[in-house]
Amino acid sequence: MMRRMFAHELATLFARDLTRLRQEIAAFPDEDTIWATSPGVTNSAGTLVLHLEGNLREYIGRQIGGLTYQRDRPAEFSRRGVPQAELMARAERLHADLPPVIRALTPDALERLYPEVVLGIPVSTTQFLVHLLGHLNYHLGQIDYLRRVTTGRGALTLAGLG
Repeated sequence: MMRRMFAHELATLFARDLTRLRQEIAAFPDEDTIWATSPGVTNSAGTLVLHLEGNLREYIGRQIGGLTYQRDRPAEFSRRGVPQAELMARAERLHADLPPVIRALTPDALERLYPEVVLGIPVSTTQFLVHLLGHLNYHLGQIDYLRRVTTGRGALTLAGLG
């Protein structure tokens, strides 16, 4: 029973954190601040959103879910000025597309080796999904701090995260 529930629980966590990504994007007051950085910081929040989209679409959407996607990792870090509304639309599509892919995984699919060696050694699909959830949250924290530093505004509330 527990093995069957894990995909659902993992999908729920991704959905929660992709909701948080949308909240963070919406909390930037304008398009200039979402592309701003601070001294010692290379990547803006906009850059991190593009990177998260590329990472999650490639590793969950395409490789696990078979969704069509062609990743351009260098563009994730070099592209600038994508409108805030487009970043939000991309985050909304991630939220709509990816949790169902994870939720549909069977216990056997979770135990199989992930189809690509990404971390230097073969790992199970479960282990790689946990890694991706950590990666998403790492960058969510960066986005939150960039928003706080560039806008002077405090933490977001947890309302609406479910």
